[in-house]
Amino acid sequence: MTPTPTTPSARSRRLVAVPALLAALALTAACSNSSSSGGGSGGGGETLAGDCAKYQPYAGHSGTTVTVFASILSPESDNLEKSWAEFAKCTGIKISYEGSNDFESQLPVRVTGGNAPDFAIIPQPGLLAQMVKSGKVAKPPAQTVTNQDKWSPVWKTYGSVNGTFYAAPMSANMKSLVWYSPKAFKQAGYEVPQSWADLLALSDRIAKAGAAKPWCGGIASGTATGWPATDWLEEVVLGSYGGEVYDQWVNHQVKFSDEKITTAMRTVADWMQNPAWVNGGYGDVKSIATTTFQDAGAPILTGKCLMLQQASFYKAQWPKDTKVGPDGDIFAFRLPAVNPQVASPVEGGGEFVTAFASRPEVQAVQNYLSSPDWASSRVKTATGWVSANQGVDKSLYTDPIDRLSADALTDPAATFRFDGSDLMPAAVGAGQEWKSLTAWFAEGQSIQKTAADIDAAWPQ
Repeated sequence: MTPTPTTPSARSRRLVAVPALLAALALTAACSNSSSSGGGSGGGGETLAGDCAKYQPYAGHSGTTVTVFASILSPESDNLEKSWAEFAKCTGIKISYEGSNDFESQLPVRVTGGNAPDFAIIPQPGLLAQMVKSGKVAKPPAQTVTNQDKWSPVWKTYGSVNGTFYAAPMSANMKSLVWYSPKAFKQAGYEVPQSWADLLALSDRIAKAGAAKPWCGGIASGTATGWPATDWLEEVVLGSYGGEVYDQWVNHQVKFSDEKITTAMRTVADWMQNPAWVNGGYGDVKSIATTTFQDAGAPILTGKCLMLQQASFYKAQWPKDTKVGPDGDIFAFRLPAVNPQVASPVEGGGEFVTAFASRPEVQAVQNYLSSPDWASSRVKTATGWVSANQGVDKSLYTDPIDRLSADALTDPAATFRFDGSDLMPAAVGAGQEWKSLTAWFAEGQSIQKTAADIDAAWPQ
C-alpha cells in the first residue's frame, strides 16, 4: 500500500478556487528560500519554513543541479525519484537521474573519459574499488560519515577501500528468497519446504505431477547478463559451507576450481540445470540465458512454473494488481541451507552512493541520501524496498515481503554475507564470472572450464 500523499500540493487539490489560491501562496512562502538570518548549518543565510523546515540543514544551494547515474530502471527508479522529490522542491536542488542497463560498463568509461556523474549508485564493492583506484572518487563529507552510525559496522567496510570510507550504503536487499504462489501450493497440496532436502523432494514431486515445471529462471540483464546465476552459486556456497569458506572464496583464497566450489556448482546444476525442473513457460535450460530476470517469474502467475529464486527487490516486477502475501497470488519463503549445520544463511546485497564531485550541493545531497530521514522517505514512497539503516522504524514496512526481508537482514543468529560477486574485483564479479556462468547455461560449458576461466581472470 502506498501512503496517501501529504504534500501541500496534494492537499490543495481538495480546496475550492479561492482557498486554493491562498494555499498555493502559503506553500510558496513556506518552501521558498528567504534572506532572513539564522539560515542553519547549510543555509547560507537562507531559511526554509513550514513543511520544508526539516530540510534546513541542506539549504543554500537553490538553482543547482546534481546528476545521479545508476543501474536502477523503472518502476524502481520512479519510486527512487519520488523519494527525494520533496527534498529537491524545498531545497531548490534539481536531482537529474539517469538509469542504464549498461551501467557497469558505462560508468568506468565515463569516469576515465572525464564525464563522470556527480553520483553513481554502485551495487558492487568491487566496482567501487575500481572507481577509487581511478582517483576520481570524492571522499564523503563529515555528516555522511556520522550518518553511518545508524548502520551495522560491516556495511561501512563494504563502502570502504583499503580501510578508507568512500561510499555510504543506500539500500539493502534480501537475496535468499524463493517466490511462489500460495494459492497454487494450496490447490496442489504442497507445503513450503523447511530444508534443502524438502526443497528437492518438492521439486521432484512437482515435476512428476506434470502440470508445471517446479522452477523458472532468467539471467539476461543487458551487459550485466549472468548476475542471477552468480546469486544461485553464492547461495549454495554459503548454505553448504558457511561464512568462513564463503569469505575465503570471495577473496580467492579458495578458488573456483577448488573441489568445494565445483561441488557447489554441481549442486546448482542439479537444481537449475535439471531439464525436468526448468524453465517453465519459456523453454529448456538454455532459455534461462535469454530470459530477462525481470520476466523470469511471470509464469508463476499462469501456473507454468511454481518457484523462482530471486531477491526481495523482485517484488517490483509483479503486476500492480498482484496480491502479495501469505494467502495471496504471490509470496516468498527463505531459501533453506544446503547443509543444515549452517545457521540461517542469508545473502544480501545493497547499493552505495559514490560521489565524483565535492561541490556544496553535491555534499548536501550526499548527506541527505545517507540519512535515516531519506531512508524512511523511500520506505514510505512505495513497498518493495528495504534499508538496513537502524534509524528506520520497522513499523513503516507495511508490506510482508519488506518486513520479512528487514527481519532477516537484522537477524543476529543468521549467517549473513554480502553478495559475493559484488565483493570480488570488478573484472571477475562484474565481468568474467557473469560471462562464464552465462556460457555455462547457454552453451552447456563444463564446470571445469567455467571455473578455470573465472580463476584466470582474477587480478594478479
